Amino acid sequence: MEHVSDAPKVPVKAAGPDWITPATEPLDPSIPVNDYDGFAEEYSAENETSLLNAYIERPAMVALAGDVNGHRILDAGCGSGALAAELRERGATVTGIDASAGMLAVARRRLGDDVELKVADLRDPLPFPDGAFDDVMASLVLHYLEDWGPTLAELRRILKPGGRLIASVNHPFVEWISADPRPVYRETTSYTDLWTFGGKSFPLTFWRRPLHAMTDAFSEAGFRITVISEPKTAPGAPEPFSGLSFMCLVGEAAG
Repeated sequence: MEHVSDAPKVPVKAAGPDWITPATEPLDPSIPVNDYDGFAEEYSAENETSLLNAYIERPAMVALAGDVNGHRILDAGCGSGALAAELRERGATVTGIDASAGMLAVARRRLGDDVELKVADLRDPLPFPDGAFDDVMASLVLHYLEDWGPTLAELRRILKPGGRLIASVNHPFVEWISADPRPVYRETTSYTDLWTFGGKSFPLTFWRRPLHAMTDAFSEAGFRITVISEPKTAPGAPEPFSGLSFMCLVGEAAG
C-alpha cells in the first residue's frame, strides 16, 4: 500500500526568482511559447549571477564534468554560453547548439570565433557524425521536451563509446509539491510559467516527469546511469538556499 500520510496537504510555494510566476490565465495566442529570442539579452544577464544558475546548477554541472582537458564537448542547449566558457577555460574543445538564434548571438559575443556555434533543435537529427564527442552537456534543456526518447538516442549516436551525457533538469518534486492542483506524480505532465522582463511576460512550457521515467529513458537510449544528484548551493552564494531546485544525471554511452 502506498504511504502518503507525510505528503503536504496544501501546495507549498517553491523558492524561485520573482520574475517567474505560474501561468494561471489562458495564454495570449499572439505570443509564441518558449521564444528565447524575445528575451535573450535580459535572460542572459539574469543567468549570469542568479542564485539558481550561477550558484547551484552551473557549478554542479562543471563539478560533474570534472577534468575535461582535451575533451570534445557538445553543449546541447548552450544558451548564452556561460557553461561553454567554463568548459573551454578547463581545456575542452566546445561546440554549442541552441534552438534560439538570439541566445547564440549572445554566446558569440562571449566566446568569440573559436567556438563552433550552430542553430539546432534537439528534437531533430543533429548535424554531427557518429562518435563525434567525448561528452555532451545538456544543461536545463531536456525538460522542454515531452518525449526524451529520440533526443537521447541522437545524443547517444554522436557520443563515442564510453562517452558521457551530463544533464540537469528541473527537479521532478518541485512542481509536484508546489502546483495547485497537484499533478499525478507518476505521469508526465506539462506546466507553463511566465518569465517577466521589463514589464513584458513570456510563456515557457516545461514537462515534468517522474524519476523512473527519466532513468528509463536513459537506459532505453543506451546509457548506463552512473550519477543521480541533487545539487547544493555553492560557497559564496548571495543568499542561503537549502530547498530543492534541480536534478542532475550522468549517463555513460554503452560500448
